[in-house]
Amino acid sequence: MRIGLITPEPGHPLLAEAAALLAAEHVVEALDPTPPGEAPVPVPRRPADVYLLKSGTPHAVGLARELERRGAAVVNSAAATALCQDRTEMAGLALRAGLPFAATRTVGPLAAWASATPFTAPLVVKSRRNRKGDLVARADDAAALRELARAWPGEPVVVQEYAPNSGWDHKLWAIGDQVFAARRRSELSPGGRGPNVPLALEDLPSGWAGLVREVGAVFALDVYGVDVIDTGGGTPLIVDVNAFPGVRGQSGAPAALAALTLRRAPSRRP
Repeated sequence: MRIGLITPEPGHPLLAEAAALLAAEHVVEALDPTPPGEAPVPVPRRPADVYLLKSGTPHAVGLARELERRGAAVVNSAAATALCQDRTEMAGLALRAGLPFAATRTVGPLAAWASATPFTAPLVVKSRRNRKGDLVARADDAAALRELARAWPGEPVVVQEYAPNSGWDHKLWAIGDQVFAARRRSELSPGGRGPNVPLALEDLPSGWAGLVREVGAVFALDVYGVDVIDTGGGTPLIVDVNAFPGVRGQSGAPAALAALTLRRAPSRRP
């Protein structure tokens, strides 16, 4: 079987370790979706049986769509990956499905909105497009919001009312049905983001692992992350969903990804 990795970083620990496990019996090939200049990335004449889509850029998603059209299986699908890159669409789907997702407003370019809107409550301001290096910041007052607007004037953003919490994010990941967990100081806390601290599933509040699997079903994802905060008494609030996150430092994650890859591959070439 031939297995493809759609990523500019095939050395990423999760991918590299899963690929090493798969390479014992299968051919594993990396496909960099980064376009040379403005030219589109050429699609292989003979696609692999299954691809792991570890990139959410428009070029990567477009490449994955074409590979799906030619009969290859892609994990996660191009459609599911694209959905998670748009926080407006993400929040809309989650709320329609009844998931406990943070209420989210789409307000357009940050500077124009901030200058025209009275400040009423602490806010979390996020780039509408979910990507590496995007804007995720807390504004406790009008001065803080103006500072963000000066730094990111034209950035299309969404806003969420800040929900009081412990200051810890719960980073929950799923690879197929297998759930992994860690705690991390929130990037919105005064001290800033800290390292991930692995967390046993039995130490999660009741129902949280099931909630993660429900997110996967709603978003049609196989490999994904769910960022959850505890708003009191174990009450979860989902603040983000990520397609194919890094799942770093989680024992068993590479083996779970290798097993999922083989399960998602078609039994024979179309």
